[in-house]
Amino acid sequence: MCGIVGFIGKKRQAAPIILDGLSKLEYRGYDSAGMAVFDGDSINVVKAAGRLDLLVSLTHGGETTKGLAGIGHTRWATHGQPTDINAHPHLNGKGTIAVVHNGIIENYMALRKMLVGRGYEFKSETDTEVIPQLLDLYYKGDPLEAIQKVLHRVEGSYSLGIIFADHPNELYAARKSSPLICAKTEEGAFIASDVPALLKYTRKVYYIGEEEIVRLSADDIAFFDVDALPVEKEEVEIKWDAEAAEKGGYEFFMIKEIYEEPRTVRDTISPRIRDGKVVIEELGLSDEEIAEVSRIHIVACGSAYHAGVTGKYVFEGMARIGVDVDIASEFRYRKPIIGEKDLVIVISQSGETADTLEALRVSHQCGATVLAIVNVVGSSIAREADKVMYTWAGPEISVATTKAYSAQLVSLYLLAIKFALCRKQITEEQAAGYINDLKKLPEQIELLLGGKERLQRFANRYIAATDVFFIGRGIDYAISLEGSLKLKEISYVHSEAYAAGELKHGTISLIEEGTLVVAVATQKELYAKTVSNIVEVKARGAFVLAVTNVGNTDIETNADYVIYIPETNSYFANSLAIIPLQLFGYYVSLGKGFDVDHPRNLAKSVTVE
Repeated sequence: MCGIVGFIGKKRQAAPIILDGLSKLEYRGYDSAGMAVFDGDSINVVKAAGRLDLLVSLTHGGETTKGLAGIGHTRWATHGQPTDINAHPHLNGKGTIAVVHNGIIENYMALRKMLVGRGYEFKSETDTEVIPQLLDLYYKGDPLEAIQKVLHRVEGSYSLGIIFADHPNELYAARKSSPLICAKTEEGAFIASDVPALLKYTRKVYYIGEEEIVRLSADDIAFFDVDALPVEKEEVEIKWDAEAAEKGGYEFFMIKEIYEEPRTVRDTISPRIRDGKVVIEELGLSDEEIAEVSRIHIVACGSAYHAGVTGKYVFEGMARIGVDVDIASEFRYRKPIIGEKDLVIVISQSGETADTLEALRVSHQCGATVLAIVNVVGSSIAREADKVMYTWAGPEISVATTKAYSAQLVSLYLLAIKFALCRKQITEEQAAGYINDLKKLPEQIELLLGGKERLQRFANRYIAATDVFFIGRGIDYAISLEGSLKLKEISYVHSEAYAAGELKHGTISLIEEGTLVVAVATQKELYAKTVSNIVEVKARGAFVLAVTNVGNTDIETNADYVIYIPETNSYFANSLAIIPLQLFGYYVSLGKGFDVDHPRNLAKSVTVE
């Protein structure tokens, strides 16, 4: 979850490059930052609790921290408070080895006890500090040998950047269950925990594999496995351009990415519709094999899980195949029952989500075929899955996902249409109708975005809200889950989503005068029942914001404020109804004066449990 950048160059100073790279990764962690740079004589470390701007100020943009090799870090705290002492990099006692770390060392307490017994002293509360101390214990002049021994001792997840004062012309990296990439240019070599940090310098990168070690110099990169045996590696070209990871004049990445949703949906759909048919080549299954799939298991976390909940309704309704939807952190521990002909679909924007990655591995142990829906080419989940369906959303920087979620939704729609046809649950004519509705979604999203000012005015009325409830039935419940999450994660307003039919089973006791209830009513067959639920909360003093289809004007009798979405197939309503809810969360957060892109306690890529 933390951000890592390292650079070793021929002539260019490392510190400005490290700070620039970290600024592109601050969505991965922003409670403290630091860097270590070798100046030719010693390793100089500068750290500061708080946002990266403090570190930039302390070093005058890196100008006061000289040296051609260095490593930097933005932290999302796991072990220890966000303080200067706990900030990375961490050093051995002699200050000759510096380490930055993303992940969790699960056996750090046992290692720390062993090291203290050998006379080592610790300054921080972090798990990370055992690594430079262990390196010190094993280092006999060969960094590769020392790193190899450390990796055999530590348990857990890690991506590491390491510099040794004794080897000023080298930079080392290693990873396990936590993302790390590297690249080389004419100016030098880089490491980073995500692509945006390097787009300014190159679009050709190497993805560091599981339990691999990398030695970088200004002229070369060499890869080794955990036993220090050489590994061959091919470069991967990143299709994003540098501008895609910049704000482009918007105040926050989140609003920019909301405005990119029409293009994202179009880019995800268009390559998979040919001659009026759904063609998903990356699925790699024949029509007969698809027809033989007995059950689908969708596994994901957070917003991706909410996309999966929508997927369940669409697959079961359209393709008439049973679907289980699991939160990955529960799935991996509940001993799931998976048949040989079942298909597991794992969904992750980053492709590095720790619980989802482990769920994928559990699925393989059960003998299942795994299809991954991911956004990042070459990510861990993409590499380990049997099949990969990329969403082509481009870099998503804001911690709160918007466009990647929309891309996940339409990916699931496409799959459902394909499954429904292969299982003979819909006709070619019905499939053509679904495809036609899919093609309209980008323009319909643009239409909704055109009414943002009206929604902003409404959001400003609820800046002081302390409790908000989202209700809906069927797919509308899935929409409510995501709408509620968007509000709570960036505005810190307590918000809950409920299946509207469950209100009378306890939740309605929380409704009082002035409570805001967001009611989603896009499903024709459930519309009347949802309106009844609106009447129930209104009778208890609630203020109701309704989201419904164009034409349902009778809802105005019971709702206080109505947002109408364009007409679409009911299966695809989430793609439209979620837009005003994303905007609502954004404008409430904006009105409260919060940093929309960097909500407290959260990070973009959750690479630890």
